[in-house]
Amino acid sequence: MSTIISTATQTEAAAATVQGTVAEGYEGVREEFAAFVAGEEHDPAAQLAAYKNGRLVVDLWSGDVAGDSLTGVFSTTKGAAHLVVALLVQDGVLDLDREVAHYWPEFAAEGKGAVTLRQLISHRSGVIGADDGFTPEELADDRVVAERLAGQRPFWQPGAGHGYHALSIGALTGEVVRRATGRSIQEIFEERVRAPYGLDFFLGLPEAERSRYRDVLPMLPTPEQQAVLSANPIGRYNRLPIAFNTSADPSFDLVAFANSPASLAKSPASVGGSGNARGIAGMYAAALGEFNGQGPLLKPDTVAEFARIHSTGPDLVLGNPTSFALGFEALGVTYPSLGADTFGHSGAAGSLAFGDPRSGLAYGYTRRRFAFPGGAAPENVRLSRAVYDAAIAE
Repeated sequence: MSTIISTATQTEAAAATVQGTVAEGYEGVREEFAAFVAGEEHDPAAQLAAYKNGRLVVDLWSGDVAGDSLTGVFSTTKGAAHLVVALLVQDGVLDLDREVAHYWPEFAAEGKGAVTLRQLISHRSGVIGADDGFTPEELADDRVVAERLAGQRPFWQPGAGHGYHALSIGALTGEVVRRATGRSIQEIFEERVRAPYGLDFFLGLPEAERSRYRDVLPMLPTPEQQAVLSANPIGRYNRLPIAFNTSADPSFDLVAFANSPASLAKSPASVGGSGNARGIAGMYAAALGEFNGQGPLLKPDTVAEFARIHSTGPDLVLGNPTSFALGFEALGVTYPSLGADTFGHSGAAGSLAFGDPRSGLAYGYTRRRFAFPGGAAPENVRLSRAVYDAAIAE
């Protein structure tokens, strides 16, 4: 005879598997996190962390991870890459309204000479990939990708619209940074952000940290979810295969790529970061204010400029409306409970990290099991609302 477990009992069981702490006033966040875990058919192995004005107020995890476990965070990495760009603009090293070709002359090929850095990092350049694609080994190396993309024709008239540069933006931005400074995004992030602020978020996973890494696990869709996925193949929208590197290599597996030794070591700036919820939330806490004994990374006017929406409306790659700030997603559009100037980035398996300048909230979420339907996991809507409601009630 089968046993039916009540929803209340499921939630209580999930609460018992949830580990970590919350500050006074954030008890509802723990309850929401436990309810989410209880409703998952497969263990998501999730982490949730939040800082309020630099103070850790939420630090939770469940399933087959610990609070300090690391995993692949996919496009949440783009936030780290463009935090470096924001720092260099703030320093006067980069100018948002200079042509990319001013820093990187080879980029002017195929009619791209007028593309500005501002247009590039707001996903308006049209350089979403290469006609003949990349091998996984090539894609792990931003220098190789940039060299190929310099001579690539854009897939739409630059500046005429926007589309998600899923696997190319980090290499493009990274080459601008390298030409302007002689150093990589990964090196600058390590020296100016990760190391001084003590963040568990790596662009290039050191061998000494490899034992803490937990491989991203593939999605396990239900039959109903599989029907949705089968009805919406990636090839249906003709620019998606270019942007996600499947047009030339249909067997390209983003999960296997994220877990590969080459990607972990070189950490392509579009998708190759390794971190945990504390680390990705801590990056935004450091961007906004004092954190771990250090002053804020960004000045308020820099935050305002990089958080301002630059591209919104129909996405020429994804086929649905998206909104981008400068290098970051404009998350106040996606998550209406957040402030309008909230900036951050989601990642393919379901991770999300952001900073909200008005409330002083920094949020980080990771999950090891790839979420359906991919992209920012849907549970982030309820979890971020619970965190935000608690933060503004303080």
